[in-house]
Amino acid sequence: MDNWDEIRTAFNVARVGTVSGAAEVLGVHHATVIRHIDALEERLGVRLFQRHARGYTPTDAGEDLLRVAQATDEQFAQLAGRIKGQGDAVSGELVVTSLGGLGHLIVPVLAGFQRAYPDIIVRYLTGDRLFRLEYGEAHVAIRAGNAPDQPDNVVQQFFRQPIALFASETYIAEHGMPGSVADFAGHRFVSADDPKSRAPFARWLRENVPAEAIVFRSGDVHALRRAIAEGAGIGFMSRLQAAEMQGLVEVHPPLEEWSTPLWLVTHMDLHRTTKVQAFLGFLKDHAKAWASV
Repeated sequence: MDNWDEIRTAFNVARVGTVSGAAEVLGVHHATVIRHIDALEERLGVRLFQRHARGYTPTDAGEDLLRVAQATDEQFAQLAGRIKGQGDAVSGELVVTSLGGLGHLIVPVLAGFQRAYPDIIVRYLTGDRLFRLEYGEAHVAIRAGNAPDQPDNVVQQFFRQPIALFASETYIAEHGMPGSVADFAGHRFVSADDPKSRAPFARWLRENVPAEAIVFRSGDVHALRRAIAEGAGIGFMSRLQAAEMQGLVEVHPPLEEWSTPLWLVTHMDLHRTTKVQAFLGFLKDHAKAWASV
């Protein structure tokens, strides 16, 4: 197990399925690939592949080894990403991750940062998966909810979005403006397609509006915002998002319990690098204007 080259060769043979294909990927002669496989099998005392006319197929032992090899290969790639982020120049890749619903806040900042630092290549990763900063999957994470507690991360409280209930002018013209929460039962609502959503405003809506009044549901936050704008019903939106859209009316002002705190998270190994500090400062400066909306 001392020779990573042999394991890496076996990994690529299993991935590609042929000696010639693996040789092309690795940039070596096909004889080198065969020699590595033979040497590794002899050292381990077990067959890692079944040879046949169409190529090489991993045995059970081969599959076990290759799972470890794949994980190691991925960690090497992630380590390389972290090392690249440790330079003093504000250049190269800047990888930022957040929930997709925060794109309307983050994308303009990223575009402005790129204008200020033209050598930056932005990668903005969104989704429900928690990207691992310790593996170099991102330089900066913007997370919502409870304060993140992963070890070796630097966590800073960032911003709390005011969330209100909005409807389109078209909806108000057709259905009227509810005078109070007591009137909500006679109106139509837009909300997440998750009866167990832990979002504070979603819980509040379930407690104050009959289920049959929630007539438009989706797991896509962008679809929900568009549905509100198109008059499908009353729904939650940040004041910042509503200000960017046309024809919306605030039906109920923000409640403290509806808002979710946002946190800036960086890994301790990258937190003090020039690139990360430049972006954090740029982001915080732009966030000052958000508080006035």
